[in-house]
Amino acid sequence: MIRVLNALMAIVGGVGGALLLYYALNKIAERLPQKWEERIKPYVFVGPAVLAIGVFLIYPAIRTIILSFANSTSTAWVGLSNYTDLLSSSDFRATLFNTLLWIIIVPTLTVILGLAVAVLTDKLRPTFEKFSKSIIFLPMAISGVAQAAIWRFIYEARPEGQPQIGLMNGIVTALGGAPVAWLQQDQARMNSFLLMVVLVWAQVGFAMVLLSAAVKSVPDETLEAARIDGASEPQVFFRVVVPQIWPTVITVFITVLIAVMKIFDVVYVMTNGNFTTDVVAVRFFNELFRNGNYGWASAIVVMLMIAVTPVMIYQVRQFRVQEAAR
Repeated sequence: MIRVLNALMAIVGGVGGALLLYYALNKIAERLPQKWEERIKPYVFVGPAVLAIGVFLIYPAIRTIILSFANSTSTAWVGLSNYTDLLSSSDFRATLFNTLLWIIIVPTLTVILGLAVAVLTDKLRPTFEKFSKSIIFLPMAISGVAQAAIWRFIYEARPEGQPQIGLMNGIVTALGGAPVAWLQQDQARMNSFLLMVVLVWAQVGFAMVLLSAAVKSVPDETLEAARIDGASEPQVFFRVVVPQIWPTVITVFITVLIAVMKIFDVVYVMTNGNFTTDVVAVRFFNELFRNGNYGWASAIVVMLMIAVTPVMIYQVRQFRVQEAAR
């Protein structure tokens, strides 16, 4: 009850405080001469947001970059040693390789499955289409920790002879097999692939919504023209539909890619990076809060920022291209 009350107080206080702040600033601006009011009002509403971004985003980023050149206790400068030590560490290289697998596999599978689901659900009757899309999109409404908790029960393994509460081991034992500790199976990164399934499951609904809207926006005239010219349905889809929705496909891919590069909660809750499932964000958390190595933790964050920035810039350019096309 105390946690619920604290959450409600935080919501009411945060929203109410923001409304009160903007109301007061607006009243102050309205008391100025009309000429000054017109000049100042945009800054009145944009200013607090810019200030918050500066205090809570830009300053910590600059501070992190500075700390990445200091030792583990931030008491002496060590230059590029944190970066060279990390990149020469076999454990960290394994973490980078695992993160690279996530980057390659998850966005690709999400786009493919999202597009397939979008096309298939669009062929249903309107009522069933809305219901199906709502169910498929539902995992997006669940937090990453809750998603991981759900799938941890699915992969749960108990000693042989005990009742299996995990769905997968329930099936295996029902077929006469022995229970498998799925999240410890690191042969060929099998456990990492099982973790990727969780994020794909969560993101497919997001991809479906955007891609479904894009597919429906393809003009019927172009589809009919292709069919009249003798194109088969697969040819119509891959040579007519896909090229026209390609900007949306790229947008979905990049959005999921950015989420994957920062993936933390799923891996942390399910394995905490053990059994060769470690990723960059989890490694950062463990270096900072478990090992107390501020230098390595800061260097990991800086490398992550460097990797994410070009992707974000490309995404912004894609948005501008789409807006210009409209």
